[in-house]
Amino acid sequence: MPFITTSDGTEIFYKDWGSKDAQPLVFHHGWPLSADDWDNQMMFFLEHGYRVIAHDRRGHGRSTQTDTGNEMDTYAADVIALAAALDLKGAIHIGHSTGGGEVAHYVARAEAGRVAKAVLIGAVPPVMLKSEANPGGLPIEVFDGIRAGVANNRAQFYIDLPTGPFYGYNREGAKIDQGVIYNWWRQGMMGGIKAHYDCVKAFSETDFTEDLKKIDVPVLLLHGEDDQIVPIADAALIGIKLLKHGSIKTYPGLPHGMATTHADIINADLLAFVRG
Repeated sequence: MPFITTSDGTEIFYKDWGSKDAQPLVFHHGWPLSADDWDNQMMFFLEHGYRVIAHDRRGHGRSTQTDTGNEMDTYAADVIALAAALDLKGAIHIGHSTGGGEVAHYVARAEAGRVAKAVLIGAVPPVMLKSEANPGGLPIEVFDGIRAGVANNRAQFYIDLPTGPFYGYNREGAKIDQGVIYNWWRQGMMGGIKAHYDCVKAFSETDFTEDLKKIDVPVLLLHGEDDQIVPIADAALIGIKLLKHGSIKTYPGLPHGMATTHADIINADLLAFVRG
């Protein structure tokens, strides 16, 4: 399996499919998942002639189960190392949820010429945690509950979350796909508990405001209006105001995991932005 080794000795697993001459699309997964969460999009864009790349964030999936570096600065540094190792130029970075935060943090720091565009899907920026400066955010008790679920019985917690709000399966009339739930659980249990525990702080407390202001390439925000994990009012609807070259599309009734549950809709909109 392909890996790069970072400066602190962490091995980062990645997939790299398609012609090296094609424009690269780099996919960044959400917590606590892996590159496999992008299977649908990887196949879709590979068939449309793009080079598709996805990595397992440190502590997740097949990458090293680190007990250190599980925060956004190091996540971005790992992507910088990956982009350098693969010599990516003019890439389009697409991130979901925590991966959207990673994209924002990376793109704001990327070498000139490495990035052409970015997409944030149901993403955590600008900042999730409620504070005096962010009164519409979620209270710390929400994230303490997530940490408790990880620490005390993550095997059960990783069944409960996708069965409920992640994919909107707790909504009346929702068509539940058991395979999607099993796949979420499989990916989550591949990663390391310490990294997953630490990452809750990374995705909930990191303030991406300055990252969004700094980004100088086109950025598309996609967000489900029924996102129960990253509520749209304190995420994309604020983030769009901070971007120099931002555009936004929202989806009535769609959940946090809409790139899986409604891949046909999301893929079409991604393709239009990539080609545009």
